[in-house]
Amino acid sequence: MGRRIFLMLCALFFGAGGLVIWTYQGAGPSARQGAATDVILARGASTGQIADTLKTAGVIRSREIFYLAAKLGGAGRHLKAGEYEFASGEPMATVLSDVAQGKVVKRFVAVPEGWTSDMALDAVRAEPALTGAVQAPPEGSILPDSYPVQRGEDRAEVIEKMRAARDALLAQLWAGRGPDLPLKTPEEAVTLASIVEKETGVPAERPRIAAVFENRLRAGVRLESDPTIIYGITKGRPLGRGITRAELAAATPYNTYKIVGLPPTPIANPGRAALAAVLNPPRSGEMFFVANGRGGHVFASTYAEHKANVDKWRVIERQRAAAGAAK
Repeated sequence: MGRRIFLMLCALFFGAGGLVIWTYQGAGPSARQGAATDVILARGASTGQIADTLKTAGVIRSREIFYLAAKLGGAGRHLKAGEYEFASGEPMATVLSDVAQGKVVKRFVAVPEGWTSDMALDAVRAEPALTGAVQAPPEGSILPDSYPVQRGEDRAEVIEKMRAARDALLAQLWAGRGPDLPLKTPEEAVTLASIVEKETGVPAERPRIAAVFENRLRAGVRLESDPTIIYGITKGRPLGRGITRAELAAATPYNTYKIVGLPPTPIANPGRAALAAVLNPPRSGEMFFVANGRGGHVFASTYAEHKANVDKWRVIERQRAAAGAAK
């Protein structure tokens, strides 16, 4: 009789052990909806609270087994908060490993170089994982980049991260700026860098264009930059057409065909390369540039050279117009 009871107890023990192992390493519950389950683990949550959240969400079968595995295996000391996405049927062992390694859902808000602050604001407002209202930051005050964000993060905090990144980079570049720049303050550097950013889509040209503009500032010559006119019309949104003669002649604070020196604010948010180009431009005697018809520009030191380059560009414009009309 005693031997029979002993064998029954052994069977129960090993059966329970097998069930625990199967629950931990075998397939987990199916997602209640779709192919995955999205779960947010709160910052500062204990191992028990994390286990409760996962069980309530239907990601694991047993709160107790998850808790014991985390505690006995040491993973409980490393569980990380954030947003997680667990595939339907994901084993508990994988869930625990993912949370211990912090394999959170990666979300980003991207701000390309040359975007205005209003355009950056649109991107922040459009991210559904973020919360809260936010106003547009001052033009030129954020650093274009791709910023990681988390579900539930405040939009105003995301904008502040962008501003802090720009402030840190600007302070670093300003401290290492070249000698004899015609720029009195870091903000003037940002304004000029924003014009350089909008003038060319060819990264290698930025230093050369920066040098041209700084030569013109030193000489007291108007910058004559088309992007500044566009900013005065649309606040940096694409114009969608050519600039008219009336717009070229309009007296606005941003019309650098009319004003001498820099406009009152940046016209976009310049990136790292444009800022660096403005604060350490190459030595150059060039004063002019015009489109070359191949996406870049051709540069000149004298007005006579520049006029010849402009005449070549006008020929290219006429040929393109004729080709477009023939289609």
